[in-house]
Amino acid sequence: MRTDGDPDTAKRQPLLVLSKIREILDAFSLSRPSMTLGELHQATGLPTSTVQRLVSNLVAQELLDRSGDQIRIGVKMAFWAATATKGLDVLAVVTPVLKEIRDATGEAASFFRVEQGYRVCVAIAETEHALRRNMYVGRIVPLPAGSVGRVLLAWNPELTEQVLAGPIEPMTEETVTDTAVLRELIHQARADGYAITAGEREGSASGLAAPVFDSSAGVVGALAISGPTLRMPREQCEKWVDLLVGKAEKVTRTLGGRNST
Repeated sequence: MRTDGDPDTAKRQPLLVLSKIREILDAFSLSRPSMTLGELHQATGLPTSTVQRLVSNLVAQELLDRSGDQIRIGVKMAFWAATATKGLDVLAVVTPVLKEIRDATGEAASFFRVEQGYRVCVAIAETEHALRRNMYVGRIVPLPAGSVGRVLLAWNPELTEQVLAGPIEPMTEETVTDTAVLRELIHQARADGYAITAGEREGSASGLAAPVFDSSAGVVGALAISGPTLRMPREQCEKWVDLLVGKAEKVTRTLGGRNST
């Protein structure tokens, strides 16, 4: 049956291709950032020939990158992602506050959100000190280690149970891997309204974090101050608690949010 003259069919054909392209792109995740053609075939259920054809075209258009037999999301996508996040109200509110925190403390101030079971840095005001922690926008970090992860888990019981159900990989000698101990520390962070850690994610580095909430009292993300423990011993972190919690409350109010505690 000929369909060349059917305008409805002509409209549907591109959408079918787009849905297949989306299936391929959706197959990638933070826990599985690269795959082979065979793995993409298994993940999507699309015919091998379709996966090969679409991947070749997506690589040609720089929407996917290929290195050997490994395929991953293309760097060009980052430009589109940056455009999408640039207009987000949360980042527009958070960015000047991060600069205020950085200017008041001299240390790096950052904002993290939960993405697919990890915490991701989505904004940062970098310190001017030469000695600094290795943090940047887009940095992906496991949730259990550090003050930020503790705060993000403290107001997310379901995610906490998921994290505590599996083995916790140590990032340093100070990483808390005992789930019973970690559970208590997460509960303490919720009771305190903030968390302070040293050396759990990165040796000789400290962090202080506080939550930001949305209108439904859910955690939008966490504000954090981080730097070398040499400049940020626990006594100094404790002196900055009121500053950081106050700034987190300022962002929460500006977003129309409310604390659930």
